Amino acid sequence: MAYGLLKGKRGIIFGALNEQSIAWKVAERVVEEGAQITLSNTAVALRMGTLNQLAEKTGAAVIAADATSVEDLEEVFKKSMEVLGGKIDFVLHSIGMSPNVRKEIPYDAMNYKNLEKTLDISAISFHKMLNVAKRLDAIAEGGSVLALTYIAAERTFVGYNDMADAKALLQSITRSFGLIYGKEKGVRINTISQSPTVTTAGSGVEGMNMLRHFADKISPLGNATADDCADYCVVMFSDLTRKVTMQNLYHDGGFATTGMSSEALEQYVKGGIEF
Repeated sequence: MAYGLLKGKRGIIFGALNEQSIAWKVAERVVEEGAQITLSNTAVALRMGTLNQLAEKTGAAVIAADATSVEDLEEVFKKSMEVLGGKIDFVLHSIGMSPNVRKEIPYDAMNYKNLEKTLDISAISFHKMLNVAKRLDAIAEGGSVLALTYIAAERTFVGYNDMADAKALLQSITRSFGLIYGKEKGVRINTISQSPTVTTAGSGVEGMNMLRHFADKISPLGNATADDCADYCVVMFSDLTRKVTMQNLYHDGGFATTGMSSEALEQYVKGGIEF
């Protein structure tokens, strides 16, 4: 059901690859709510994924860009304002990749060149994005910027590797830039800490299926899906949350604040544990 929460608003969605992407679901939902958008991902991702199908469905222009490139980001914001006919009201950063995770290099044997790439792609790109937008005065007063994160930024999860470091940096950038951008332009910046979700990027994390199962058993409301996350993003992009900024917002069915559930304890006992 659409409520018209984003009627007349303009947005940029970074990171949609295919129908499994959270960014894909967000793009569909914001358009349903009345927004006009542009879509951006790398040239390689455009070849590998099916972004053109999403563009056709949503009526969005696709702007190829490397989010680690300041010059490319400048082009995205300039073209988006041109195509959409004004300043941008909301931005989604749904970008993350770790060569160490992809190559199954353990955290205690980390390749540091890979770590630099992880941090640049997954976190520093967010700083560059905000910096470019602010310098170009591309985001409208009261605009909303979101980045997707995970609770591994605060707690250790086996297999999440250096992506945990990247997410911690992402959340720090949110707070630091949120103070500046909020004070000067009224722009709010937040992160959403999502449940482990079936995505192309997430599938590379060791034990992801087990982690999803574990989180679902722990969470009183169960795991939040990509569609659920899209709904939450709509609310955060809308004027209903105009005083929310610099926050890491848990969207995980209650996982972040649950120590143990009866379902998880029963599963533990069924595993043959002796007391």
